[in-house]
Amino acid sequence: MNKLKKGILILLLSLLIIGGLVWYEFLGKRAQLPVFAKDISNSSPISILAKGLDIPWALDFLPDNKIIFTERAGEIKLIDISENNKVLKIATLPDVSAVSEAGLLGVAVHPNFEKNHFIYLYYTYNKRGDYLNKVVRFELLNLKIVNPKIIIDGIPGASIHDGGRLRFGPDGYLYITTGDANKAYLAQDLNSLAGKILRITDKGGIPNDNPFAGSPVYSYGHRNPQGIAWDNQHQLWATEHGPSKHDEINLIKPGQNYGWPIIKGKEKKEGMESPFLESGDETWAPSGADIHNDILYFGGLRGRTLYSFNLKTKELKEYFNSQFGRLREVKFSKKGSLYLTTSNRDGRGLPENDDDMILIIKGLK
Repeated sequence: MNKLKKGILILLLSLLIIGGLVWYEFLGKRAQLPVFAKDISNSSPISILAKGLDIPWALDFLPDNKIIFTERAGEIKLIDISENNKVLKIATLPDVSAVSEAGLLGVAVHPNFEKNHFIYLYYTYNKRGDYLNKVVRFELLNLKIVNPKIIIDGIPGASIHDGGRLRFGPDGYLYITTGDANKAYLAQDLNSLAGKILRITDKGGIPNDNPFAGSPVYSYGHRNPQGIAWDNQHQLWATEHGPSKHDEINLIKPGQNYGWPIIKGKEKKEGMESPFLESGDETWAPSGADIHNDILYFGGLRGRTLYSFNLKTKELKEYFNSQFGRLREVKFSKKGSLYLTTSNRDGRGLPENDDDMILIIKGLK
């Protein structure tokens, strides 16, 4: 190799190294977070509820000041707020397939938990070489999960696009978001459970007023919905990942087709619903969502931001941009405190020493 070629090679390598360092600085540098901090944009008090976690994906509230949450690798844990926020491991699910985006995802506590002790878990597993998702009901007794019962099975899975959010609606039914399992055409197939929002009873039955007789499908044509929440009028809203950009906020109507993969973003087609709000050329990668005082809050994974969208004024705001990294779960307690989980150890973030974390924000304005 002559001197000119060597010089060019050294120059190219130097540029790559410098570029990588600049990119790392851009992506990875986050404000140092004390145990108690204030965001400069809204002065809302923030505190760390738990840290050093392994990709906490979803959480829900139990009686007696306890919080249950999932970690994607398959662990189920509790936080006992009465015991100085002590984190307790209660189970590891042996059949979870935690590959890329797949694994132990959603959790929901039954509305009548104090009587029946039921919790519901959504997770990916491998069956003869194929990934599938299922929802399993357990009883939580004496800090142990027992008596598993499969509520719904056969949801197509993959290493990406698994949906996974579980929420009980104001009607008492269980709602489930499912991704297209990296097979976009399944979202339009009403015989497939992929790319849908499902609605079932707490025992796994089909409600009589579901839009498609004998089917759990409530809406279809979804790519990868990961957040669902209801407003004061009991209208259902959902967040959905777009293809790199054109992420969506959808007002969900029973039996409607939300277009994927035929339309995206602001595109329109007869018989299909366009999003109420979409990100355009920006990428939010929206995940968990909840509604408080008719404001929809949702976490941004790629956006690394907490977003709020006023359902009345249609004003979109951003909070804590890049301060905590990738934000996954977003859930309000009955007292109005907002709980967030970070997802910086999921292979797509740049984790710091305290990651991953569960955060609590009181008095968000």
